[in-house]
Amino acid sequence: MKDSSADAHLRERGAQQELNRLGRILGIDFGSRRIGISISDPLQIIAQSLETIPNNRLAFERITSIAARDPVDVIVVGMPFNLKGEKGQKAEEVERFIKQLENKTSIQVIRWDERFTTSLAHDSLLRMGTRKKERRGDKGRVDAMAAAIMLQSYLDSRKRSLSC
Repeated sequence: MKDSSADAHLRERGAQQELNRLGRILGIDFGSRRIGISISDPLQIIAQSLETIPNNRLAFERITSIAARDPVDVIVVGMPFNLKGEKGQKAEEVERFIKQLENKTSIQVIRWDERFTTSLAHDSLLRMGTRKKERRGDKGRVDAMAAAIMLQSYLDSRKRSLSC
């Protein structure tokens, strides 16, 4: 039996409504001085670096304002595991940050392995032809890119699990 054009239109409209309900995913690369922020596209497929904010008393306000501006379903925070996959001293600082974030927002927070993201961000900038002086001077760019790499890892893992 063939679908009528009205049926096809209803299916298309339903798919568009479902897409409109899908929120973005925010990625956070926590640092003692700076916090790298990234965000997914509306389809939750591609991560892009957004900005770097200072790690100060206004950080949570800025994060919640970003989450309100671009409706966010989930916040993924990079967890700095050591090479053995264990939490170290830095991870305890990130855990404290996550607890505060969870108290300031009702958005689900997920911890995600961020090992090597900063190194990968440095390598990416190098391959892009960014000059050494620029890489050193704009550390915020590295932090935001590390957040995007970490978030992309999370998004890719979801695609793999959905295709199984």
